[in-house]
Amino acid sequence: MQLATTNLMKTLGISILLLICQHGFAQLAANKQGALNNLVEKSEVFSKGFTGFVLFDPENQQFVYKKDADRYFTPASNTKIFTLYTSLKVLGETMPALRYVISGDSLIFWGTGNPVFLHPDFQQDTTVVSFLKSRKEKLFFSGHNFKDEVYGPGWSWDDYNSTYQPEKSPFPMYGNMVRFERSSVREGFMAQPAFFNNRIAFNARLEMKRPEIVRHIDDNTFEYNPRALTGLPFKQELFFRFEPGLIAKLLTDTLGVPVGVMDMNDVKPSAAYTINVPIPDTLFQRLMQDSDNFIAEQMLLMCSEKLFGAQKAEEAIDYATKNIYRDAPSELRWVDGSGLSRYNLFTPRTVIKVLEKLHREVSQERLFRIFPTGGETGTIRSWYKGKTPYVHAKTGTLNGVHCLSGYLVTKKNKTLIFSFMHNNYTISTNTLKEEMDKVLKWIVENY
Repeated sequence: MQLATTNLMKTLGISILLLICQHGFAQLAANKQGALNNLVEKSEVFSKGFTGFVLFDPENQQFVYKKDADRYFTPASNTKIFTLYTSLKVLGETMPALRYVISGDSLIFWGTGNPVFLHPDFQQDTTVVSFLKSRKEKLFFSGHNFKDEVYGPGWSWDDYNSTYQPEKSPFPMYGNMVRFERSSVREGFMAQPAFFNNRIAFNARLEMKRPEIVRHIDDNTFEYNPRALTGLPFKQELFFRFEPGLIAKLLTDTLGVPVGVMDMNDVKPSAAYTINVPIPDTLFQRLMQDSDNFIAEQMLLMCSEKLFGAQKAEEAIDYATKNIYRDAPSELRWVDGSGLSRYNLFTPRTVIKVLEKLHREVSQERLFRIFPTGGETGTIRSWYKGKTPYVHAKTGTLNGVHCLSGYLVTKKNKTLIFSFMHNNYTISTNTLKEEMDKVLKWIVENY
């Protein structure tokens, strides 16, 4: 009897101890939740606009914190998170680099949207150049598969001369960029590709604060001001427009063999040959770390080309929405690859869902190498610094919009997924970043 009583007391003691521990853990969690809530909800900085914030623990599959998780926000370049995951799912480890058919003594080829071809900022894959140079047939370029508009829905037409607003192209070359440069104190300047040295004219009416070169809105004619004629070194980059004849001429210069243009009807994908090349991780890094809008748009066109044999971003988005993101917690309002359009609308919870997919399917080492790292790389190299990097996240910024979504590594080496989305604020974006940094550092210290 005494032994049974002793065992009962021990059992009761353990149960009470467990209840005390559970109560203690619950109280600790409640205290953390309250402290985090004070940092976010009672922030005077965040109150200057609309803020959504979600913190998710992928290991335990639990939301740690949610504020306006299901409200829609303009994501700006957080849209590239969706473009990245879509590209990984559709393209895999390779991308289409060229498509062609052979008809008699002619080889007719067309582009796939590949943004890397002859791009000076990437290590070159010579597969396409070597292939075209080696052919005995007459070469003809076709632009028949481009079914898109050169600008995305809702883009600002008067930003066409800005390097952040590229025109879409079925066959990009040199990053679709003309680089004008004077490398020393001297007269004149040079264009690369050199072909464009004959496409530029003087315009004395352009403003005179600094050397300036502009492109006509509807063609590939460039103009320069008097300050560009002589003086200190300068460099300026401008996108050129896609024209089938221009592509043929640039390829003729590059290949050293004549390339013509051929209009043709649609070709069924099964009737054409496709040359595929490996996708360099540097392409994904450029997309995410530099927030490269040109690459973002071209990647969606490549997805469309692979899926449907034609290039139209809307069709790639529609496919991804119905298949890749069919389990999204809220409807996607998605219209472009880069996030330039304010028509894009996502909820923080949906952004978390995509980040979780990436975290589950891509090794953390590779994922953190692709995303910007606080204090080290990309658009957050000057922010969120620590002795050990703790933020790996994508920014998104437009006027009155700033978002930061990605991964936090805590002091306990726990990886958490977060999405900060701010819209309609009028304060300095730097002030907003400083306040976000306080919140993120507190999470790193306490979780």
